[in-house]
Amino acid sequence: MCSLPVPQEPLRRVVVTGGTHGNEMSGVYLARHWLRTPADLQRPSFSTVPVLANPAATALCRRYIGRDLNRTFTNTFLTSRATPDEPYEVTRARELNQLLGPKNSSQAFDFLLDLHNTTANMGTCFISNATDIFAMHLCHHLQLKNPELPTRVLVYRLPKEETYSLDSVTKHGMSLELGPQPQGVLRADLFSRMRSLVSSSLDFIELFNQGAAFPAFEMEVYRYLGCEDFPHTEDGDLAGMVHPQLQDRDFEPLQPGAPIFQMFSGEDMLYKGDSTMYPLFINEAAYYEKNIAFIRSEKLMISVPALPGLTPTPTPLT
Repeated sequence: MCSLPVPQEPLRRVVVTGGTHGNEMSGVYLARHWLRTPADLQRPSFSTVPVLANPAATALCRRYIGRDLNRTFTNTFLTSRATPDEPYEVTRARELNQLLGPKNSSQAFDFLLDLHNTTANMGTCFISNATDIFAMHLCHHLQLKNPELPTRVLVYRLPKEETYSLDSVTKHGMSLELGPQPQGVLRADLFSRMRSLVSSSLDFIELFNQGAAFPAFEMEVYRYLGCEDFPHTEDGDLAGMVHPQLQDRDFEPLQPGAPIFQMFSGEDMLYKGDSTMYPLFINEAAYYEKNIAFIRSEKLMISVPALPGLTPTPTPLT
């Protein structure tokens, strides 16, 4: 499952992005804080740039202006000719691609950490390309550093599927997803947790740059399978809602025959699959416009190969 080349030299250029969705406030306010005080992000062997990814949506406290920015980093959008009526996020995706990439190029930043919140009961979740060995080692490191937290890893890329998220622009990257937190609301506990996870992530990169080696390991992950739509009436209106027995049970096993929706008629709609499934992002507010009630996933163990150490070549910043 893991196949991206591991770094052969120290990572020198790192970026931390917040506000990719303009109403996910932990990342928004951390990015604003670090833009004022970027020294908090620096480490001896590399520099870190804070970026407010979607400033127009952030200014309005909206997820996006014209389209979801975190679904816009595909070759189709990044290489298309600009038009006067294109969504703001398409223009912004090209700007970020030029600033942090270009995507799939040797000039791209070495690592990107993208900060997100969810209204769903996801706790602390790391979202990574399953083929990125470096990112998977970082996820594992964060799990070991935070044994008191239930930290899960969601791998989203399927074979031959093009990446479309902001963290795909750089050579390596991943997202932090913390919840539950309402849209447009800032919670001190999640803000502090996210700040700590970013700090630990940068510490890991510093360890790697200084020559630390990390052994192979087995990791439990949740692999994206698809989306479960809400039930609708013939005229397109909602016909039901997430069942109380399913609400807030992200990452818990869902057995065939278990209720997933409570219809307005009073009936229960049951899960009709033929195997155990693990629902994620249950009743996420941002997914209503997409007609998504939750994400379907499977739980599996993967083998992640060792991350070899580099020959230390410390070059303190001046």
